[in-house]
Formats: sequence, C-alpha cells, structure tokens
Amino acid sequence: MTQEITAVIQVNPQINQDVIALHQQALRLQHYAEALTITSDDNVKSATNDLSLISGLKKAIEEKRKEYTQPINDHLKAVNETFKVFTEPLDRADRITRDKVLQYRQEQERQHQEAEEIARLKREAAEREAALTGKPVAFPEEGEVAPVPPNHYRAEMGTLGKATIRKWEVADFSLLLDEYKVPDVAKIGRVVRAGIPSIPGLRIWEEETLRVTTK
Repeated sequence: MTQEITAVIQVNPQINQDVIALHQQALRLQHYAEALTITSDDNVKSATNDLSLISGLKKAIEEKRKEYTQPINDHLKAVNETFKVFTEPLDRADRITRDKVLQYRQEQERQHQEAEEIARLKREAAEREAALTGKPVAFPEEGEVAPVPPNHYRAEMGTLGKATIRKWEVADFSLLLDEYKVPDVAKIGRVVRAGIPSIPGLRIWEEETLRVTTK
C-alpha cells in the first residue's frame, strides 16, 4: 500500500525572529533615508554605503521569502503536473469526441446542401424542357433530402448545443488600423538597451540613474 506524502511548509513569517530582525533593520534604513541630506561628495559616499546596505538587506529578505515560498511553489508545481497527467486522457477524450461530432455534422450538412443543389438543377432542367416543348412544367419527384443537423441534442445525461466562435489571423499587417498594431514591448526594450540609436516611430533617450555594486 502506497503511503500518501504530506508536505511540510513554513507559515507566519511575521513571528520569525530572523525576519523580525531584518524588518527592524529595514525600518532604521528608512528613517536614515528620510532624514538624509545630500550637500557634499562625502554625503554621496555615505549614501552609497546606505544603498549598499539596502541592497544587501533586500537580498537577505528575498532569501527569507524564498525559504517560505519555494517549497510551496515546488509542491504546487508537482501537484499540478501530477493532476495534469490525470486529466490529459479526459482532455484527449473530450477533443476526440467533439471532433467526431463536428465531422458528422459537417457531413450531414454537406449531404443536405448537395441534395438541395441536385433538386435545384432538376427543377431548372424541367423548366428549360417545358420552355422548349411548350408543355407544362413537370417537376421530377424529389428524393429524400438529408435533414439539416439540429442545433441542439438532448440526451439522458446532458444536452449539446451548436455554438459559433469567431477566429482571426493577420492577412496584411500594413492594412491594420493603428489601434490594432500593438508593439512588441519586450523586443523593443531589448534592442534599445542593446544600444540601437533609433527606431522609426519611436523616441529613444537616456536618463541618468544609479547602479549600486556591493562588496
């Protein structure tokens, strides 16, 4: 007999003494930043030390966060992958059954349209013959016409209804209205950061920022 495994995770980080200590340090740095004035290069050097401490503290808090979240995320991923295996046969069965129903309906529709076309041609032929001979139109007997597939089916365990969905694909991008030409923001960001000087339709500029490197 296979024993079910139970995952053990950490909760309530707000009562973890290490997390509390990190939070207290963060509050102190916040107070230092609020009282800080920059009037000299020495002040900038002091601020650089503060920024380095802030960067290190962010990393420490992030590591603590991952101690709580990583096991949860790993377990959640494993559970989702396991249940995906359980549901894949149902997804395939659903898709196969739907495809077969649609194929049947398409064939019924084709037969119906074909029978109607044959009947129309027979009527036209009879009308032309009557016009040539001067005799009354003698319409041929119409054979059995395949019925139009119903829009709803009722079964013991459920109902099935016809539905229509609209799909699309780009046929000619140059003809699209501007409101539908959504830029690839991620790609543009990559090439701008790589140093491309200009892109038609875009304004590219530089802003000064600060990069802190901790020792």
